[in-house]
Amino acid sequence: MEGAKIPHKMLSQDAYSSWLGIEIISAEIGRVTVGMTIRKEMLNSMNKAHGGITYSLADTAFGFTANTHGKYAVSIETSINHIEALDEGDYITATATVNLQKTKVGFNIVEVKRGNELVALFKGVVYRTNKDWTV
Repeated sequence: MEGAKIPHKMLSQDAYSSWLGIEIISAEIGRVTVGMTIRKEMLNSMNKAHGGITYSLADTAFGFTANTHGKYAVSIETSINHIEALDEGDYITATATVNLQKTKVGFNIVEVKRGNELVALFKGVVYRTNKDWTV
């Protein structure tokens, strides 16, 4: 399966990301950008987006990007730094790039933005299996 098509297949099978309203903005091998709008049910007790929302968007971009190389890739470690609070109605994007790829292990950086403003930084490590993605 062509790598740039894999994120679209993944999203079609991902109920959680679909429920969040995540859309693929662009996809190519080693780089995927996704976006979503913060909804009322995503807010915490301080009326700001729950940190898990930003994390979920970044994690989705990370997972999609890691799999563009054609092999099933699974997360083995992730972390996020929240920089700015988000409000209901904010549209945020997450762009994941392959920062370093080894044979079985890949390292990705994800920038989450509101417009041009950086709101979170995510780091992820994946393990690539031997299983191929198929149509």
